[in-house]
Amino acid sequence: MTTFDERENAYENKFAHDANLRFKAEARAVKQLALWAASLLGKSGPEAEDYTASLIAADFEEAGQDDVVRKLISDLAGKADEAAIRGQLGTALATAARELTEN
Repeated sequence: MTTFDERENAYENKFAHDANLRFKAEARAVKQLALWAASLLGKSGPEAEDYTASLIAADFEEAGQDDVVRKLISDLAGKADEAAIRGQLGTALATAARELTEN
């Protein structure tokens, strides 16, 4: 194997690793965001778990986080605005990324 081939494989492996970490961080962040929203809605225990599952399902509607934000805007009407939701999402993403890189 040539040096070029080794470098190419290294870049491909890094890309795959980074994509995997990004997916895990986004999934973890959506779960944290769902628990935050559930607490605003007064849900706990099984209700909070059901709400988390519904938000995770909403996350698969389209690429990115806009589908999650739209659902939360609808669900949290009067309890949190879009700016608060996006701020919480940013915090959750940063926390999830940090937790994954520390492990």
